[in-house]
Amino acid sequence: MEERNDTRKIQFTGKSSYIVSLPKQWILDLGLKQGDPINVVRQGASTLQISPTQYNTRTLQIEDATFEVEPDDDNISIVRRLISLYFLGFKTINVIPKTGRFKPAQRTAVKDAVKKMLMGTEIISDSTEGITIQVLVNLLELSVNGAFKRMIHLAKSMLSDALLAVKESNFELAQEVINADDEVDRFGFYIIRQLKIAIQNEYMLKEMGFKNMRDCLDFRLVVKNIERTGDHAVIIAQDLLEFKKPIKKEILSKIQEMNGFALSFLDDACLALFKEDFVQAEKIIQKSTEITKYEKKVLDATKSLKDDEEIFIVRRMIENIRRIAEYASDITEIVLNMNVEKILQKPKT
Repeated sequence: MEERNDTRKIQFTGKSSYIVSLPKQWILDLGLKQGDPINVVRQGASTLQISPTQYNTRTLQIEDATFEVEPDDDNISIVRRLISLYFLGFKTINVIPKTGRFKPAQRTAVKDAVKKMLMGTEIISDSTEGITIQVLVNLLELSVNGAFKRMIHLAKSMLSDALLAVKESNFELAQEVINADDEVDRFGFYIIRQLKIAIQNEYMLKEMGFKNMRDCLDFRLVVKNIERTGDHAVIIAQDLLEFKKPIKKEILSKIQEMNGFALSFLDDACLALFKEDFVQAEKIIQKSTEITKYEKKVLDATKSLKDDEEIFIVRRMIENIRRIAEYASDITEIVLNMNVEKILQKPKT
């Protein structure tokens, strides 16, 4: 966030009031006008903080952006640029061909990205000459915490459904797990967009519940870990569709026990995050090594297997579940870093 300093002189007015003028650009940046109330708070012996009591969140969204698509641009590159502009907080994004018109595949790629990846967006104009995308969701309509909780729920459901699909050899359910990953990514992209906006504006930083910009960076890492949790559920589902091999009940029950521990560990880590609880996070992280006990039980059970392909599939499953427990451990470490100041001794005065 760019800091702009300006020196102003205090003036005396009336019989008992002092006034100071504020730079016009500051007022415009904050979306304020004459007559709007502001808060003035004294901090310590030598600092005054001035902040608006209400804030027009629409001023935080940069109005529009346009990027051109070359005839030979590949679809992945186009979508990557579109996502980057979404992250930057633009309210309207125009995608236009540099020459001629879009190739059908390019046009389809943009439309699919809007539908599957970018939460709160709608295509308001669509032709071979250009596509206009508008972000309709209000910045505070869906909070970061609200989006994150839904993201966690989706990722956990994906993992549970992936194991259920393996148990039942249910290929349709496995495909549903794979499709659900787009929804997890949509929430992830939305949260990243919000975090970038918060970093650029101190008022929105507080409004979203973050103490400082460092917390935004830490939260970004947490979101990435949840995205990866969904990715590992997808791998389990893809393996079922590829190999189509059932797993023995006694082995699968041990895998489900391991999965139950991993999800419980993830729940505890995220609860400590929401509660900003350093002490609880410290207790949780001590359990992180317990995943190896569950892993050993599964590996011991596989000793009776003769089919190399089945052994490979089981090992892949426990590797994916172990990685999820590791992500939960990473989240707990982040919680410790975000809240370590709470355990510091305050200097005596």
